[in-house]
Amino acid sequence: MLLMPAPLGSALGLLLAGAGAFGSTLLYERRGLAQREQVLAAVGEVKVRLATNAIRIDSLSQRVEQMPMREADAVPARAAINELTAEVGLLGDLIHQVATTLADHDAALASVQSRLAAAAPVPALAPVPVIDPEVARQERLRAQAAERAEAARQAEDKAAAERAAVIGTALSEGKVEVHLQPIVQLPQRRTRGYEALVRLRLDENTLLLPHEFLSIIEERGFGPTLDALVLTRALAIARHLGSKEGELFVSCNFSQATWNSSKALATLSRILDKYREHTGHLIVEMPQTVFRGLDPTSLGLLGAMSANGVRFALDQLVDLRLDPIALFDRGICFVKAPAALLMEHADGHAATDIAAGDLSMLLARASVVLIAEQVEDDPMVADMIDLGVMMGQGLVFSPPRPVKPDVFAEPAAAPVPAAAPEPPPPLPEPRPAAEIIGYPAPPPAPEAPPARVSFRSVLRRASA
Repeated sequence: MLLMPAPLGSALGLLLAGAGAFGSTLLYERRGLAQREQVLAAVGEVKVRLATNAIRIDSLSQRVEQMPMREADAVPARAAINELTAEVGLLGDLIHQVATTLADHDAALASVQSRLAAAAPVPALAPVPVIDPEVARQERLRAQAAERAEAARQAEDKAAAERAAVIGTALSEGKVEVHLQPIVQLPQRRTRGYEALVRLRLDENTLLLPHEFLSIIEERGFGPTLDALVLTRALAIARHLGSKEGELFVSCNFSQATWNSSKALATLSRILDKYREHTGHLIVEMPQTVFRGLDPTSLGLLGAMSANGVRFALDQLVDLRLDPIALFDRGICFVKAPAALLMEHADGHAATDIAAGDLSMLLARASVVLIAEQVEDDPMVADMIDLGVMMGQGLVFSPPRPVKPDVFAEPAAAPVPAAAPEPPPPLPEPRPAAEIIGYPAPPPAPEAPPARVSFRSVLRRASA
């Protein structure tokens, strides 16, 4: 304790002192009880010996009475025996008093202890639990189910983390594919454009659809990166469509994170400005909820994109409350409405200010084209034609198909034309005639001598 810190040493000293006092008390009580038991045993033994001696004295007195002796000799013997008998009786009385005193002491001690116990509060007894086997079994089953659920949750979290890591790696390596679904004109079903649908390639046999990886990418903040990759591929497709006839276009979507970030929109706007010659064949689709919640900065960026030739399409409609003039002023040239939503309004199940049959005509007056998407079968195609829809998109026309690799290839450089041959140097101008200048005329050139012809040549010409 001397080597310990002061508070710890003091506390330990007090604890040891209390333990010593308690042990001493217990030892004292045990020793007192042992001594008391020894006294009681000694008292009992003395009483037994006194009773034995009293019996022996009585027997000795009877033998003395039976012995033949004179009266003068018998009197001293009787006196000694009577004196001995009296002392034994006195000693027996003393022993009895000692035993009685010890008994009274025990009774008084027991009475004091009983009064102290009665004065002290009686602690409440804890209820004895009654264990029901069925309840215990149900509790055990619930505990096991909770453990299994926790293990399953941990396994799901681990699998989700691994899947997110794989998706992030695939995105960082640029394993993004674009599939095209045609947009056709009704009722001819002639292809007028395509929608670029993004896919993510994990390996040779695994291709993820948007609903399988978009949420993970947006949670990790990779939405603008994915949109930049898709936009560059869509511009390559637009470049390819520009070489075709028929004014074909390609549309693409941006993630919610991109629409909510002015910085991400500015980055995509710079990409569009770099490839301005191909933006005439590009359509950017915008959800209706995003269009209604655009801030002034985003509206300015959309205006800059529209000035570069980018056209927009209103997508993911939740209702048909549309203002065609306002849509056209914002650069929106297409409205893509689900076929089921159009049918719901046509059947009168949803209240709207514009009838579904008049929507296409009202949009067309503002140079906005209505496209019915998610058209699944031919009866739905007939319904869209009855509603005056001008374009359609869905599985009934064609599922999304991958893009040929040669579409993304850089165009071959135009052949450089061969250099034109240099013109021959100009001939010197002829000297003017002498009569014009006034000089004497030059002498005439001498005539050439006649050529000599052999006789055989003459005969050959004559015979011919």
